[in-house]
This record gives sequence, structure tokens and C-alpha cells, in this order.
Amino acid sequence: MQTALNIVQIVVSVALILAILFQVKGGGIGGIFGQSESVFRTKRGVERWLFLGTIVLVVVFVVLSIVTMLTPNL
Repeated sequence: MQTALNIVQIVVSVALILAILFQVKGGGIGGIFGQSESVFRTKRGVERWLFLGTIVLVVVFVVLSIVTMLTPNL
């Protein structure tokens, strides 16, 4: 049980890291190289789903961390 929780936590943490890295401030590929837009825009499409997915991954990661901590080592 403990091993399965650890593997799931590692997978969720890698997915969380990737989700955070894909969110570039300023939007678009140009934001990676330092270009930023000074226009306020709302999140739409994939950008919005990536934002919401990141929130879900954070919640899942925290819950998994608490469950892993409270589960006895068998």
C-alpha cells in the first residue's frame, strides 16, 4: 500500500511540475524568451484548463501527502 501511494505521489508531482512549467507568464511562446504582453486578458481554452488542472493537481498532491504520512509503514 505504501509503495503504491509513493508511486502515485511521484507521478502526480511530475505532472504538477510540468503543468506549472507550461504556464508562462505573458502567454505564448514569446513569453519563454522574455517577451511579455502588457494587455490584460482572461484565460480561455487550453490555458484555462491548464490553470484549473494545476489547482486540481495541487489538491491531489496535498491529500496524497497527508494520506502517505498517516499510513503506517507495513
